[in-house]
Amino acid sequence: MRQQPASAPSDRHGMPLPAHSGRAAPQTHGPQLASVVVFVHDLDQSVDFYRELLRMEVTVRTSTAALLVSPNDFQVYVRAVGPRAGHPSGQVGTQYVIWTAGSLDDLHRCERVLKARSAHMATKDASGFALVEGRDPSGLPVMVAYPGPDEVARLEIIARYYV
Repeated sequence: MRQQPASAPSDRHGMPLPAHSGRAAPQTHGPQLASVVVFVHDLDQSVDFYRELLRMEVTVRTSTAALLVSPNDFQVYVRAVGPRAGHPSGQVGTQYVIWTAGSLDDLHRCERVLKARSAHMATKDASGFALVEGRDPSGLPVMVAYPGPDEVARLEIIARYYV
């Protein structure tokens, strides 16, 4: 009786994984951002905010942290650090994260969510894409753009990033 070959390993989408030959597989692109860690004042308020705005689901939660996951598996770790913790603008470190809405209707939904929470700061057109700006419950900047950079190239740096 002849033994059937083992099926090739595949990823979670059923796509075959490259065979390991001792050499690194050729890369078609570099690493991609998969997760963001956000330190916040109030865990419950922030989890509710990001769940509604970004349409994420809580997959793990403790008394001081939660992991939210988007439908495309992007992760936001939310960690409560207390009401007195500061976030100095202009210091070394990540200052902004810009999300991409799934459609123009989704961008308008994000704008409505921010307005309903009194967190909307501005909506702008910026060289071929729209940008909605707001603040999360801890006062951190939140930005959502449409269309994404994969659809409309960013040809200039938005002034607020270097002024």
